Amino acid sequence: MTDPRPFLIGGEWRTSDDVLDVRFPYTNEVIGRVCQAGDQDLEDAIVAAQRGFQITRKLPTHQRARILMNLLDQMVQRREELIETLILEGGKARKVAAGEVARAMETVRVSAEEAKRIHGEIISLDWTEAGERRQGFVQRLPLGPVLGIAPFNYPLNLACHKLAPAIAAGNSFILKPASATPLSALLLAEMTLEAGYPPEALSVVVCRGAKAEKLVADPRIRFFTFTGSSEVGWHLKNIAGRKRVGLELGGNAAAIVHEDANLEYAAGRIAVGGFTNAGQNCIAVQRVLLHRPIYNQALELLLDRISQLKTGDPRDPATDVGPMIDQGAADEAMARVREAIEQGAQVLLGGTCDGRLFQPTVLGNTTPAMRVNREEIFAPVITVTPYDTFDDAIRLANDTDYGLQSGLFTQNVNRIMQAFEEIEVGGLQINDVSTFRVDQMPYGGVKGSGVGREGPRYAIEEMTEMKLMVLNLSGGLL
Repeated sequence: MTDPRPFLIGGEWRTSDDVLDVRFPYTNEVIGRVCQAGDQDLEDAIVAAQRGFQITRKLPTHQRARILMNLLDQMVQRREELIETLILEGGKARKVAAGEVARAMETVRVSAEEAKRIHGEIISLDWTEAGERRQGFVQRLPLGPVLGIAPFNYPLNLACHKLAPAIAAGNSFILKPASATPLSALLLAEMTLEAGYPPEALSVVVCRGAKAEKLVADPRIRFFTFTGSSEVGWHLKNIAGRKRVGLELGGNAAAIVHEDANLEYAAGRIAVGGFTNAGQNCIAVQRVLLHRPIYNQALELLLDRISQLKTGDPRDPATDVGPMIDQGAADEAMARVREAIEQGAQVLLGGTCDGRLFQPTVLGNTTPAMRVNREEIFAPVITVTPYDTFDDAIRLANDTDYGLQSGLFTQNVNRIMQAFEEIEVGGLQINDVSTFRVDQMPYGGVKGSGVGREGPRYAIEEMTEMKLMVLNLSGGLL
């Protein structure tokens, strides 16, 4: 076994005696060991971030953009290493890992472009007599040290969604990766330093979640961005104090399929959207709502598509559904399925779990009160429910505390506009599933699914402060 990998504090690689084993979810074998940060390391990370911010805030736009383009070059060169790391630390199927790396590259590239578009404006103030001969100038300025906490399910791309906009905005950055998947974060840190980001401005602290709360609560952190469970996210917001907070939290997304939909296309997209990354996706399809006139036909198509998914070793290029992240996650998901069955649900497909390999599962005859509908299951499990009217479909879609994204399959523009107005989500996908996301779009939820928006342009707005200067042209200027 190789020596444990160090963590990063203000550009300095550090070791400790507190070592974390990183395991391959498919076999549970140890594939890496990482040193964990202590309390003093966390304090040093904040101090370094303050010092680093005095450098990053003065970087000219072209230099911020160049750092990000250099990072993109590094990612291109080390693409295969990143893919292999995502497979081994997260159990991600090879095709999904390759897709995540490609998306992370796009996130960095778009952030480099958006670094050049942090515009201000000039506003006339003479709308009233008091504002005559006064001109307003508005500029966006970097906030200060940013803390990003990234999840295990997309550990590279979601880290880039926090790091790259911070660099573009001129902020320093501390990354806390998920304990299950720290290796990709450390690779990202290596590449970011190589790209020319000031070393003092970057830390990657590997530690348990409870210890990271010290960072969240510290007033020297100016912006905190978190992706993860709703329970943890809202707790962290409560202890964050007056700093700005961005939360991208859970979901149990609905997919509505109306009678005028392209049923074969909808079935294919739901089969992808519900089971990619073993369903461990906050915008995964979880609740499928089928218009009663086409219920049987759509269900048959859907079951056929899902039954063709291959579950197994994520290293196999043919695998569609790999293992869940750990045994506890698999056991919890199976407990919810069994509970639903005891309450009257019917297993239409799957319903079994071999260790961490959870077979793609479809449940019928469920009710909104069951946990498989009410909560985020975060596993390769969907429920199918018939509905009679489009109003019923919207009511069912909204019958949840979550509101991240939903999908709607229909050809009727009036229904589309009604859904856009009435479905309570941050994003509505028409003739596609909730799982669709490209990385430049505004992304985030309502209700229990969070606050704020990701996507480089929108994250930069969160990470900058609007500042106004008023110029009085009658004030004795020569």
